[in-house]
Amino acid sequence: MTEKLKTIVDKADLALSDLTSAGKLNTMQANTFIRMLIDQPTIVNEIRTVPMNSPTMEINKIGFASRILHPAPASGTALDSTLRSKPATEKVSLETKEIIAEVHIPYDVLEDNIERGSLEDTIMSLIAERSSLDIEELVITGDTDSSDLFLKLRDGILKQATSHVVDYPALVDISRAPFKEAVKAMPNKYMRNRKALRHYISPNVDIEFAESLAARETPMGDRKVTGWAPNYAFGIPLKPAALMPDASAILTYPKNIILGVQRSIMIETDRDIRARNLVVVLTMRLDVKFEEEDAVVKLTGLNPNGLTTTS
Repeated sequence: MTEKLKTIVDKADLALSDLTSAGKLNTMQANTFIRMLIDQPTIVNEIRTVPMNSPTMEINKIGFASRILHPAPASGTALDSTLRSKPATEKVSLETKEIIAEVHIPYDVLEDNIERGSLEDTIMSLIAERSSLDIEELVITGDTDSSDLFLKLRDGILKQATSHVVDYPALVDISRAPFKEAVKAMPNKYMRNRKALRHYISPNVDIEFAESLAARETPMGDRKVTGWAPNYAFGIPLKPAALMPDASAILTYPKNIILGVQRSIMIETDRDIRARNLVVVLTMRLDVKFEEEDAVVKLTGLNPNGLTTTS
């Protein structure tokens, strides 16, 4: 290594070590990194992210499962004890699993960035950008029965959604029909704020749905060809998520999906002098759960690679 490169790598090592204390991000840095994850353009920026101070956490839920109002008895008479209401209480338990990223940064990249400054920001932004996409993959398609060791860590939202499943036969074309059935499958008590719901779909499904509207000989059909605007199905936005499988979709409220991220984020560095790389290792812990699984509809059997049906 030339003296110049050695100086650059030393500066890079020092700059990264300034981020941490014994490898661990302080609370402010950890919160900043979590915010950088959330700010990426994925499903993660809409769901509810809960910073956790320990590997386990319980979120309390309280509500009424049935009617609480009744005809009032005569003045001076107490309501019959059989008509009194008691809120139902439940807990959502989060238990994080550790994940790790190992990033190798060539010395020549360091040279460019050191001379321009802001190396820490550059590296942290790149790690956050890619980590956000990887976390989205785990959030959506995690499966403890998977042969993929990363996806095996946790069951994602597709695996956890079991109460309301609309299973279409194979080779169903993309139109408004599958989304109609998904909306009908959602319990009525969750339909009061329809605009806050989301159909999380794959980008291919989004394109094919837009094509089904473009085939209509109407001004809206023309707009789908000449421009682009978010798609809606029965008043609910269609939200493409990069890692959603083409055949599946999820209908729910974004904040009904809870991503727990532990604040104990570790960043450590090393050097691979033979490959002339600076190595950055990041470890963090997370979990994903529905707050109310009953407020979720899973749609399966979509076929964005088939012929589009005009809606």
